[in-house]
Amino acid sequence: MLVRNFVLSAVLAAASTCCAFQPYTPVFSKPSLSNRRTNHATTSSSTLVMRDYPKPNVEDTDNYRYAEAMSKSFQTTLRVTNPSQKKKVAIIGGGLSGLSCAKYLVDAGHEPTIYEARDVLGGKVSAWQDADGDWIETGLHIFFGAYPNVMNMFAELDIHDHLQWKIHQMIFAMQELPGEFTTFDFIPGIPAPFNFGLAILMNQKMLTFPEKLQTAPPLLPMLIEGQPFIDAQDELSVTQFMRKYGMPERINEEVFIAMAKALDFIDPDKLSMTVVLTAMNRFLNESNGLQMAFLDGNQPDRWCKPTADYVEKRGGKVLLNSPVKEIVTNDNGTINHLLLRSGEKIVADEYVSAMPVDIVKRMLPKKWQNMPYFRQLDELEGIPVINLHMWFDRKLKAVDHLCFSRSPLLSVYADMSVTCKEYADPNKSMLELVFAPCSPLAGGNINWIGKSDEEIIDATMGELARLFPTEIANDEKWPATSKQGPNGQAKLLKYSVVKVPRSVYAAIPGAFDSMSTISLFDYDTCNTHLFSLCV
Repeated sequence: MLVRNFVLSAVLAAASTCCAFQPYTPVFSKPSLSNRRTNHATTSSSTLVMRDYPKPNVEDTDNYRYAEAMSKSFQTTLRVTNPSQKKKVAIIGGGLSGLSCAKYLVDAGHEPTIYEARDVLGGKVSAWQDADGDWIETGLHIFFGAYPNVMNMFAELDIHDHLQWKIHQMIFAMQELPGEFTTFDFIPGIPAPFNFGLAILMNQKMLTFPEKLQTAPPLLPMLIEGQPFIDAQDELSVTQFMRKYGMPERINEEVFIAMAKALDFIDPDKLSMTVVLTAMNRFLNESNGLQMAFLDGNQPDRWCKPTADYVEKRGGKVLLNSPVKEIVTNDNGTINHLLLRSGEKIVADEYVSAMPVDIVKRMLPKKWQNMPYFRQLDELEGIPVINLHMWFDRKLKAVDHLCFSRSPLLSVYADMSVTCKEYADPNKSMLELVFAPCSPLAGGNINWIGKSDEEIIDATMGELARLFPTEIANDEKWPATSKQGPNGQAKLLKYSVVKVPRSVYAAIPGAFDSMSTISLFDYDTCNTHLFSLCV
């Protein structure tokens, strides 16, 4: 059986940034009707002005040059030279992996057709509009300078202007100083990895100088030995690595908990240290690797549609509402055809799975299930995550950036009304938050995926009240805010809860042996990993 990877880049990613499936549909609530656009209590105008920073030089890295060369090869050395070489390729799934796969196949002169089960593209970065016209996103997605494949794809699609770059900072909410933030500031003109080291040294609120000195030595082998050292740490969780090498316990509370939840929606005692070191190695070695950008609008219009248009303009097809029911095989185990739920049979020269692994497991033909290659899928399990949208009746104290909450329930969040042009609102705030960990598998002590939307929102309101005691109001609708003082005035107008029971892979210690052999594992999203194969 011939197995080949056709996908060079994909994100997510997702986000990650980050989706029960039908088989692909996230479970999301309808927006709360209780106060939808009706509570126009006294509002305060924001003095914060959205400011976009120039696109950093992301092209001057070896990783970008490699991605660019590989991408161009589809239009040169890999491009078919006569019609007999052209292949019809059926791609199952219209997420970013499927779209990326189709993009590179048309570049090579082939004829791909994407079969997407839902009525929207994007997979784990998909989005919908509610009855008010507000966008509901599957996840809060951020773009880093250290995403060479994504940056290269944006260049090829000519959509770099769809990104809104933010100041080169990392911003953390201060749990011990509610309502305050602290930052890691990257000084322009200072090359990596010195800019990262200086940013840590200049921050005086999170770690003491002796703690910073204790933290550095265990990370030096990562810079000196590179990937071999990183791969060798897979058997250790983040917490185990930290304790093995004598790192201070406070580094876990101050940094690693936030980092683990942002990378994999999981607590550091559950996460393989290889994940953290891989991300850190990329970020540390690229001067603009940690600079972040937001899309200037919703993902379907600003990213998925340009990619789909590119594919269709060059002879490919993108079909929505086309769920695959079964992969039908011949007696020898090769694919005979795809059977759609409509009853239509799809015959192609090649077949590509661009589905999440948990769905691939369910779709595997009986003849494949005991093959050693596919048995490796047993080691991969999706981590659940919940994405929240919360509209408030006034402007909150906000920053025009991604914020690490350092909360036991919340991972990262952003006030989209001040970070994204399409969502801008001068009088009200819309927070988009990642609720994680939300299951025992990810290190949580409550299965939040099984809780009602109201319970999840109440818990989140309680956390926001704790983090921002002078802003969130004591609202009888949300018992968790009952201890709020009179200064808090902001009340929740409406909300939406998007539950993703199977999102990114559980990158637990020991999992990378399976991942490295069966998946295209690209840290263009630190939280979305793709499985794409052609049989």
